[in-house]
Amino acid sequence: MKKNHNWPELNFVELQETLETLHQWIQIVGKIRLRTMPWQNHSWHTALYITARGFSTHAIPYQRQIIELEFDFKQHKLLIRSSEAGNSSIELQPKTVADFYNELFDKLNAMGIDVKIHSSPNEIEPAIPFAENTVNRSYDPKAANTIWQAMLKANNVFNHFRTDFIGKCSPVHLFWGAFDLAVTRFSGNPAPLHPGGMPNMPLEVMQEAYSQEVSSAGFWPGSKDFPTPIFYAYAYPSPEGFAEQDVKPNQAFFSQEMGEFMLKYDDVRNAENPEETLYDFLQTTYEAAVNISDWNRKKLERQL
Repeated sequence: MKKNHNWPELNFVELQETLETLHQWIQIVGKIRLRTMPWQNHSWHTALYITARGFSTHAIPYQRQIIELEFDFKQHKLLIRSSEAGNSSIELQPKTVADFYNELFDKLNAMGIDVKIHSSPNEIEPAIPFAENTVNRSYDPKAANTIWQAMLKANNVFNHFRTDFIGKCSPVHLFWGAFDLAVTRFSGNPAPLHPGGMPNMPLEVMQEAYSQEVSSAGFWPGSKDFPTPIFYAYAYPSPEGFAEQDVKPNQAFFSQEMGEFMLKYDDVRNAENPEETLYDFLQTTYEAAVNISDWNRKKLERQL
């Protein structure tokens, strides 16, 4: 089978230590965006975005200026930009989370940017305060670049998938809580209160995020407890019979434990046409959710 080598190989064992450190670092930067951005529904104001060089907060209004923080995985720097106070940067290299945290806030303070964040991670166990975390300290430039390249490939397909839906839809964005790239479609109908259950995540945040019926899909690079990068798709509330629906490609499967369809990253990467394979997964899992949930597809989709 022909392989498209523009999709990078993701060997979780080789990526793990860098991924775990980077997860902490993007939480710190994401929390700065959380505290400075005007609130947007479903916590959209908290997310990061994929760029041509890495992960970015995009423009953040701060007092009478705009600030932006971007992880640049080509230069391996965290770039700190301000429309009024100039620019600064931090070298991305092996260093503890505590050192990264202190260095970043020293740089911000020197630029006259005063931001206070909740200084412990969310959706991570154990939730060691950032300023005390000397456990996570690994940074391999090749591994970081590879993680970004995989996110970049997924981001492009997700944005293409998003175009045919004219109802309410999230941006394609990177949630730093779980370190997943996601895109979510909404039916416009209210949903039952979410029961919560994510570690170190306030219940009211979860309930607002899932206050409406959704069909959501994403990419997750894995964790030590599930060391397999995957694409996923789920619905909330999950309609009866969702797990039994036919989806593409054949390698996709339903996880009863997680309540969602999954497709291994390697099955996409090794396909003859990875982009088409991933698009089929996104489209068929969306149809699996909405066809048995009675969404008004004529109203919500662009009719071609």
